[in-house]
Amino acid sequence: MAKRDYYDVLGVAKGATADEIKKGYRTKAKELHPDRNADNPNAEAQFKEANEAYEILKDADKKAAYDRYGHAAFEGGMGGGGGARPGGGQGDFGSAFSDVFDDLFGDFMGGQQRGGGGRRAARGSDLRYNLRVTLEEAYSGLQKTINVPTSVSCDGCKGSGAEGGAEPTSCPTCSGMGKVRAQQGFFTVERTCPTCSGLGQIIKNPCKSCQGAGRVERDRALSVNIPAGVETGTRIRLSGEGEAGMRGGPSGDLYIFIDVAEHELFQRDAGSLFCRVPVSMAKAALGGSIEVPTIDGGRGRVQIPAGSQSGRQMRLRGKGMPALRGAGEGDMFIELAVETPVNLTARQKELLAEFEDLSENNNPETSSFFSNVKSFWDSMKG
Repeated sequence: MAKRDYYDVLGVAKGATADEIKKGYRTKAKELHPDRNADNPNAEAQFKEANEAYEILKDADKKAAYDRYGHAAFEGGMGGGGGARPGGGQGDFGSAFSDVFDDLFGDFMGGQQRGGGGRRAARGSDLRYNLRVTLEEAYSGLQKTINVPTSVSCDGCKGSGAEGGAEPTSCPTCSGMGKVRAQQGFFTVERTCPTCSGLGQIIKNPCKSCQGAGRVERDRALSVNIPAGVETGTRIRLSGEGEAGMRGGPSGDLYIFIDVAEHELFQRDAGSLFCRVPVSMAKAALGGSIEVPTIDGGRGRVQIPAGSQSGRQMRLRGKGMPALRGAGEGDMFIELAVETPVNLTARQKELLAEFEDLSENNNPETSSFFSNVKSFWDSMKG
């Protein structure tokens, strides 16, 4: 089977520049890599074909020979840059693919750059702090100081991890990459460097205060602004107030999770507040006004219609919780709980009995009903 044109294999035009050739191979290698094409039986062969094409075209001498003689330049012992294998076996995976290995997989390997450029210091972890507030505090908002146990930059070494603040040196094992590579057959495997644990740097004289970590454990006092209207589950982010990074790395973030404590009088549902208020039997029957407490510490007045029953609700507009994001406040709902009097005096009992008699006389149907019930129980006793 005739070989395909190397330029066509990489998807670039003849006369393409070195950067264009590398970009074309990078695209093909990413597209055809066998690890990403387990269900494509032709992927490995196509990947090797792209590898072969790139091995020739990336070399100026080989490319010149190929441009002049085509595939014949590497068959039958012809020159063309030397070292190309006859029969179409040019190049090997290690030399070609390693040129773009970091471009393809660098993001998954921690972002190191080839050539000993060093590895970015590790970012500190994010932290969580649970903060409980009262319903009154959630209503009004507050400024609160919290103590957070965390890792902070070491003062002794200024976060470098080295005694006296000296700069760490590049790891000799990985040349500062934080990774070491090993050829395993067709693939090049990259692992975390065992000498520097992936940091790309080593410290010859570690700081005595932090033992080379560049950070120490300490409680930090932070002032937190809790906005009005927070509720259970509200999350507040403090950027850069989390754990300090290793050896001068950036700090993580602190996330404060709000928990609003239950209230003895009010129940909350989003912006609404609910309050159960006891009223006397006489007040419920005759009607009138009552005072009720409000979450802001004041009192509101509610008018009760005559004949109100337990469970009846009335609304006080604007007496609920403020909106966390937006304007206005919710409403407060009053639920009546009609109380039955207890520990009556003789006079009170006399008046209630008189009231009962009057009620039966004024309502013949009710009187007849209770008479029938009494007759039924008398018959059962007999």
